[in-house]
Amino acid sequence: MSIFGRSTFSSAGYAAFRPSYPSVLYDRVLRFHGKEAPSSPSPSSSSPAAGTLLDLGCGHGLVARALAPYFNRVIALDPSAGMIEQARKLTGDNSKITFKQGGAEDLSFLDDNAVDCVVAGQAAHWFDYSKVWPALARVVKRGGTLAFWGYKDHIIVGRPETTPIFDRFIYGETEPVPGVESMMCFWEQPGRNILRDSLREVVPPEREWEHVVRIAWDPNRETGDISDAPEEATWLRRRLKLGELASYIRTFSAFSGWGSAHPQMKCRADGGEGDIVDLMFDEVVAAVPEWKAAGDRWAEIEVDAIWGTVLLMAKRR
Repeated sequence: MSIFGRSTFSSAGYAAFRPSYPSVLYDRVLRFHGKEAPSSPSPSSSSPAAGTLLDLGCGHGLVARALAPYFNRVIALDPSAGMIEQARKLTGDNSKITFKQGGAEDLSFLDDNAVDCVVAGQAAHWFDYSKVWPALARVVKRGGTLAFWGYKDHIIVGRPETTPIFDRFIYGETEPVPGVESMMCFWEQPGRNILRDSLREVVPPEREWEHVVRIAWDPNRETGDISDAPEEATWLRRRLKLGELASYIRTFSAFSGWGSAHPQMKCRADGGEGDIVDLMFDEVVAAVPEWKAAGDRWAEIEVDAIWGTVLLMAKRR
C-alpha cells in the first residue's frame, strides 16, 4: 500500500469521498465480539466500555472513532504519515484513541495478550500475513475477536449499461480510449486481487483461531439487479451524485499511480483537458440518455450505488 504514503496521494480527498460504514456493520462486529450493538434502543442498558481495540490500517480514523465508545482504549495504526495526520485532525481531542504510524506486521510495542479486539476496514488485503498472524497470536488475548472487512467494484443499481464502462477504464487490459491506458497496471498486487477475491486468501490459522465466519457478496454486474441480495452482506449502499462517484474513484490508489504516470492529463475541474476519470464519465453519462440530456448538470444527478463486500471474523483460541 505504498501509494497511500506518497506525497502525490491526497489523504484529505480519501477522507472526504470514501464511503463511511453503516451501523449495521458495526452491529454485526460488536455482537460477534459479545457487546450490544450501537443501535441498541436502550443506551442505558448497553455494554460498558471495556478492553482494548486495535485498528490496523486505520486510514483517516473512521473505524477507530466509531468503535471508541465501546472500548476503554483504542490503538489505531497506519503506515502512511498523511493518513495519521488526517486521522488526528478529524478526531480532535479523544483521550481514548492513540494514532500511531506503523504497519500491521510490527506490533512489538504491544504487550502479550494486550488486545481484546482487532479490526481492519479496507486494509486487510495489504498485510504480510507471514508476519501478521504471529504478531496477532501474541497480542490478542484468548477469546478475543478478529474482524476484517472490505468492499470493492461498485455498480450503479438498475444501470447495467454503465458497468462495462467502469470495468474497462478501471481494469481493462487494453486502452479504454485510444492513447490512454487504463488503471489496471497501477493496482498494487497482490493486494487488489486478494480484495476482489473477497479475502479468500486470508485464512486465520486453525491453531490460533476458531469460530471463523466469512460473509461475502458481489452484485450481478450483468443485470444490475440486487433484488435477491442477502441483507447481511449488502451493507455498503449509497445514494450519491454522479460527481461524488467520480470523486470517489479519484481516491483509488490506482488512480493516484495513473496520475503520477500521466501528469500531462489534468482533470477538467483543475483547468486541464481531462484525466482518465473525466474520460470515463464522458462515456458513462453518454450511455444513459437522461443523463446525457442533463448536459453540464450531469454531476448533480443522483444514483444508487452498491459495492461487493466481505466480512471475515474469528475468535482467538
